[in-house]
Amino acid sequence: MSTSKKGREEPKQELRRRQGKRERQRPRQAQVSARFVRPDIHGEVQYIIQRAQAADARIVTLGTLVLFSTESRDAWLLDADDSFALRLCRQGEQQSYRIVDAPETFAIEWTADFSIDNDAFVVSERSGRVVVIHGYPIAQIAAACRGATHA
Repeated sequence: MSTSKKGREEPKQELRRRQGKRERQRPRQAQVSARFVRPDIHGEVQYIIQRAQAADARIVTLGTLVLFSTESRDAWLLDADDSFALRLCRQGEQQSYRIVDAPETFAIEWTADFSIDNDAFVVSERSGRVVVIHGYPIAQIAAACRGATHA
């Protein structure tokens, strides 16, 4: 520890100057501008359908919504809060769906409910039919749904 003639501790800057070291200056940070963007639900749906048709497994979250595609060429839109499901693509074939877009919001016509049971994706269609699907990336879908409900 270095001391001055009066027995006080020298400031670090003075000590560095005496040792010939220069204090690094921090680089200037760039100005950042932010803006709010309205989510493009139709664009996200088309993206996930295209990924499914290419057998490219992806997961996208948009607020409480989870969109995912699989290597088996399926795609789904899920509402993680309410456990609603809408099949967008099945084995590479785009399915019919209805999403109504308004200036400040959108509405989705849900056709099923979903749940995750161990390694199975379970779909309960409005018709009463229950479909159990194996082979989806369940751990990642479940994690995305948990993350979406905490968004």
